[in-house]
Amino acid sequence: MKTSLPLLALLLPAMAAGLPAAAPSPERPHIVLVMADDMGWGQTGYRGHPVLKTPHLDAMAAAGLRFDRFYAGAPNCSPTRATVMTGRTNDRGGVENHGYALRRQEKTIAQALRAAGYATAHFGKWHLNGYSGPGAPILGSDAHSPGAFGFEEWLSATNFFDRDPVLSRRGAWEEFRGDSSEIVVTEALKHLERARPSGRPTFTVIWYGSPHSPMIAAEEDMRGFGSMERNSRNHHGELVAMDRSIGTLRAGLRRLGIADNTLLWFCSDNGGLPEIRPGTVGELRGFKGSLHEGGLRVPGIVEWPAVITKPRVTSYPAGTFDIFPTIAEITGLPSTVLLAPVDGMSIRPLFTSDLQERPKTMGFRHTRRAALIGNRYKIIAPNINQPKFEVYDLKTDPREEKDISTSQPELAARLSQELLAWNESVQASVAGRDYPGGRLLPGDQTTRPWPTSPEYQPHLAELQKRPEYRDAATKAGRKKGE
Repeated sequence: MKTSLPLLALLLPAMAAGLPAAAPSPERPHIVLVMADDMGWGQTGYRGHPVLKTPHLDAMAAAGLRFDRFYAGAPNCSPTRATVMTGRTNDRGGVENHGYALRRQEKTIAQALRAAGYATAHFGKWHLNGYSGPGAPILGSDAHSPGAFGFEEWLSATNFFDRDPVLSRRGAWEEFRGDSSEIVVTEALKHLERARPSGRPTFTVIWYGSPHSPMIAAEEDMRGFGSMERNSRNHHGELVAMDRSIGTLRAGLRRLGIADNTLLWFCSDNGGLPEIRPGTVGELRGFKGSLHEGGLRVPGIVEWPAVITKPRVTSYPAGTFDIFPTIAEITGLPSTVLLAPVDGMSIRPLFTSDLQERPKTMGFRHTRRAALIGNRYKIIAPNINQPKFEVYDLKTDPREEKDISTSQPELAARLSQELLAWNESVQASVAGRDYPGGRLLPGDQTTRPWPTSPEYQPHLAELQKRPEYRDAATKAGRKKGE
């Protein structure tokens, strides 16, 4: 494996020289999507977290559009990533849970933008290729790699990764030293620098491995958290480093001369963790894995100086499934680039004006549970196969403390009918009805652990040397020898 030191100081000299950027075009902006891993709704300075400071996210929020009701497409990692890529709820594309593979028949935002002339690149956690376990580097032969879904360039891992990661650059493994968030941002900036001479607009996805476990923060990033238990100290330290990398990213875009016409969109992949103290979800109910607000509502910020000229905060409900439709409208892509039915909608008008009512409810599925969220009311089915529902008025009860399904039976009946109808539509997608001939392609695996997969067997000895893989790889090696 090649060793690299991805420090900001090592960026190409031309970056600091301020070379001219491609001519700005509001219809074809540079696009950067950034996603944290396991960051809760309450874990920002601007939301008043009691100990965590996030000055760079705060600055981004103060300059752009801040969502107070932004939702991950699902309450855990892989499913939410599927909604970003497709604009559809996760189950439609086969990503029923973490580690499930995105079906090759899906249409993705990277494919659409690449076909429209964008230079496309992915950095960090992928987790849409059907492998479970810690984030091993992706193999070049992987039929569900980022490259298979429209990314020309990619430096990626199957799942979460931490300090000193091994990442795969289009199948070639590279070993890095340092904080993982800073590494992927630095590598993304190097890519943007390399792409400048072509004059093409760029689409760059940065999916952090932080603050997901294993939580291993640098000592200097844990200062101020000394009284906390170990996991909480490391968790908050990773968020400190991640926030700093946001500052590196924003400064890098300015240095490259493209910040003004770059649409920078930040969010998290699911709600916060229950074991971290102080709390991760603010006053909300539930955590990662839950369909209550704490499991779904996440930080959401859009910065685009050329268009969003007046910073503001909105309570308009939106989610990760809106990203693809919104970018499709901005870049003038035809509606056919999205596979129907589409669960998200374009929120482009929200960038320049206040909107009152979302015309389309937002649907969520996770295992046997399902939910619909509208402007005011939310319905949850703890088991979609059983006629029992919870209904909450999010306007008067954002903490979801009072189930009003019994006190307002007519409302509950209407919402349950809408939920069941939407769920029926999702079930048709799960069966392959959205694809040509209404059939699924063979060979799209669901999920399997990479340490026991034949493709990774030649690499087990090497991976055993690394602490994040040692247990999984050693166990797989013993099993093979039995």
